[in-house]
Amino acid sequence: MFQKGFHPAILLLMYAALALAPLGLAAAQGLPARPFQDEFASSLALVGFSMMMMEFVLSGRFRRISGRTGIDITMRFHQVIARVLALFILIHPFLYTLPMSGSRPWDLTGVSGLNLGGATFITGGLAWLLLPVFIVLGVFRRDLPYRYETWRLMHGLGAALIALLTLHHALGAGRYSADPALGAFWIVMTSVALGTLVNVYILRPLSQLRRPYRVKTIEKVAAKTWDLVIEPKHGTALSFEPGQFVWLTLDRSPFSITEHPFSISSCPADRPQLSFTIKEAGDFTNRIGHIPVDARAYIDGPHGHMILPQDDGVGLTFIAGGVGMAPIMGMLRQLRAKRDPRPLKLIYGNRAVDQIMYKNELEDMTRELDMEVHNVLSEPPPGWDGKVGIIDEAMLRQLVDPGSAAGRMYIVCGPAPMIDGVATTLGRLGIPASRILSEKFSYD
Repeated sequence: MFQKGFHPAILLLMYAALALAPLGLAAAQGLPARPFQDEFASSLALVGFSMMMMEFVLSGRFRRISGRTGIDITMRFHQVIARVLALFILIHPFLYTLPMSGSRPWDLTGVSGLNLGGATFITGGLAWLLLPVFIVLGVFRRDLPYRYETWRLMHGLGAALIALLTLHHALGAGRYSADPALGAFWIVMTSVALGTLVNVYILRPLSQLRRPYRVKTIEKVAAKTWDLVIEPKHGTALSFEPGQFVWLTLDRSPFSITEHPFSISSCPADRPQLSFTIKEAGDFTNRIGHIPVDARAYIDGPHGHMILPQDDGVGLTFIAGGVGMAPIMGMLRQLRAKRDPRPLKLIYGNRAVDQIMYKNELEDMTRELDMEVHNVLSEPPPGWDGKVGIIDEAMLRQLVDPGSAAGRMYIVCGPAPMIDGVATTLGRLGIPASRILSEKFSYD
């Protein structure tokens, strides 16, 4: 399946071009050079501000941006770049050697001072103070004493405030940003950044209101794990590839910003119904079993690049941990619907037997497909005849045949440490990273 979106290499070149564009626009002005340290400080500020504006686009869930790169990689890049640009902006004031005032009548090119004072000093100082607080609150958001939805709203509003403060500071105090071309560049970049917030918080929910869904059924499929099925109230259901996910809003308005990512555990052949396997995890998911039938639902997607590989005759090995079985279930259901002839293997790890999802359905699949299932339990009951332990290197060396390992595709989904461990072990077995598909949404 060809994923929509720009090639990652093209995206990286576009990013570098926009990040460095302010330097080119500044150099084109032909102003007399100041001391190297002062020019370097201005360069850090110019590049840092441009990178800041692109952060809005990186976090905006645009499939043209993340379709081929992967939204997990895009968001990780967003987080890493936030630290880099913060470093640029925070250290640049300390590098200047020129005096703060540049109001001398004869200094028309700002070569002898910084022209920093009044309102521009205040807005620059506020942005400088808010930026590290903003970054720290993002890094440690899971430890904060309020809900994710509250943090998300604060994050969006805080980002907009810092952007506007920085814009005012740059246009008023910047030696190079006073130029019409560079000033226009900042206005366009800031407008795009704020437009991204408008899209996320207003335009996209409006679009979702026009395509409402309803909860059709909700059933318990394992310990603290539920199968939620929705269908469109009118029109057609979302088109997607097996393995993708959506942001799902349940029993409230899409403007509530209470949405969470869930993998689609049904397959395209099941449309117009979409199903999600949701585990109670201590947040709003603890109430998932009490969502009423006919409750409204809204979705934003599809997203994700961990999709079912094309039928090229290559065997598939699925490695799942816990609720990481959800996207893999969608892939297996599509393979079953197509009567796919490829050899399939599922290695599925859980703690206890009552956590195994869709056990009967998986057994049926083994009779219809060329498929073997290996359930792995770390706390098996008496008489358990499956594998015992966890999906670690020792277990994988038992279940992955080194002779045929390199000729397969491997799809891995589960907790982040498990994904890392599985990828490392598969690499030791001679499997290149290009044959391992996974998405990991744990960063800090």
